[in-house]
Amino acid sequence: MIKQDIIHHVIERTGLPRNKAEAAVDTVFESLKKALAAGDRIELRGFGVFNVRPRKTGIGRNPRTGAEVTITPGKAVRFKPGKELHLLDE
Repeated sequence: MIKQDIIHHVIERTGLPRNKAEAAVDTVFESLKKALAAGDRIELRGFGVFNVRPRKTGIGRNPRTGAEVTITPGKAVRFKPGKELHLLDE
């Protein structure tokens, strides 16, 4: 599923014009990005939790050459699915 699919679902469910549905979806994604950039935790009940965790520094290997590469410390976004996503039967 891509962003355009989400916009299409919003249009179908709400009957909003395309430009308003697209603006709504863009607003939600921008809000999520800003919250994660600020280090905030995002909890969507029934879906899951997004949070930012520090990534450790270390030494990795380049798979092509086998040369050692230092991994710089940074931050990574993690997602923990909620109970309802765990119970999905496909």
